Amino acid sequence: MKGFTLLEVLIALVILSVGLLGLAGLQTTGLRNNHSAYLRSQATLLAYDIADRIRANKANMNAYALALSASAPSGTSVAETDLNQWLTHVENRLPEGDASVAINNEIVTIQVQWNDSRSTTMTSFSMTTGV
Repeated sequence: MKGFTLLEVLIALVILSVGLLGLAGLQTTGLRNNHSAYLRSQATLLAYDIADRIRANKANMNAYALALSASAPSGTSVAETDLNQWLTHVENRLPEGDASVAINNEIVTIQVQWNDSRSTTMTSFSMTTGV
């Protein structure tokens, strides 16, 4: 027998199609995980940003305390301006982004949370540091 029969060609086509579908699924999963990692990186950078702002204004560090879902302060002090700018960045860079800052003596705990489409609950990043 010479050449391929129609059945052999169809089987090869089915096998190739299944392989390409699997490859497309891997690509989709990779993109989703990359986006999740990007959001976590943004949350980490934002947490370090407010920690640096608190360190730069250590004399007024208690003014940086902020609860989750709190609205941005509207005053003109350095701490209020920092918090206002920072919360704006959190809301703009993270989907449904929210954040809190808790201060206990010279220990600062920063929590940033956002809606990650891969999870059924809000995803959060928490950082505790001394100032």
